[in-house]
Amino acid sequence: MAKLHFHYSTMNAGKSTLLLQASHNYNERGMETYLLTAALDDRAGRGRIASRIGVGQEADTFASDTDLFALIEARMAKGTIACAFLDEAQFLTEAQVWQLARVVDDLDLPVMAYGLRVDFRGQLFPGSAALLALADVMREVRTICHCGRMATMVVRQDATGRPMREGAQVQIGGNETYVSLCRRHWREAMGDRPAARPG
Repeated sequence: MAKLHFHYSTMNAGKSTLLLQASHNYNERGMETYLLTAALDDRAGRGRIASRIGVGQEADTFASDTDLFALIEARMAKGTIACAFLDEAQFLTEAQVWQLARVVDDLDLPVMAYGLRVDFRGQLFPGSAALLALADVMREVRTICHCGRMATMVVRQDATGRPMREGAQVQIGGNETYVSLCRRHWREAMGDRPAARPG
C-alpha cells in the first residue's frame, strides 16, 4: 500500500543525498522514479537536486501555485513510475501537501518528501507542519551540533557571521548562511540563554 513519507531535519543533515540514494535504489531495480524540487531553490541550478557530497540529478520543479496532483498524474500517464520524490518539502503549501496525500490515496503512488522542519526562528514551515500532520511515515534525519548533541535547530547568520533574529522565513543559502545547532546552543545564539561559563 502506498504511503506519504516525510524525512525531515535541520540544514546539512544529508536529506538530498538520502533522496538521491533512495531514487537510485529504485532505478537500479528497473523502476522509474519522478523527482521534484522547489523552483525557488536554484543553488545547484534550476531543476536540479544536488547534495553537498557532489551527486546530483535533474528534476522537475514546483512553485507555490503548482497543482502537484495534476503534475504527478500527468507524469504517470506518460509511463509507469514506482515512486515520486520531492526535495525542499518545507516550501510546499498546505494545499500541496493535501495534493500529495491524494496522489498516495487515489493514484496509489508512494511519495517521499524531504525537507526542513523549522526555520531559523524555531518556527515550523507551513509545508512541514502539514506534512507532520498528514504523513503516514515520518523519519528524522540526524546531524550534530558542534557540541556533539543532535542538531534540531538552525541559525541564520548575516554577512559578518552574527546570528539573525528577524527576517523573511525563506532565504536561500547554504553553509555560508546557516549553521545547525542543538536547541541549547540555538537558544544561546539567539540570546535566550546565557553563554556557558568556562571551566
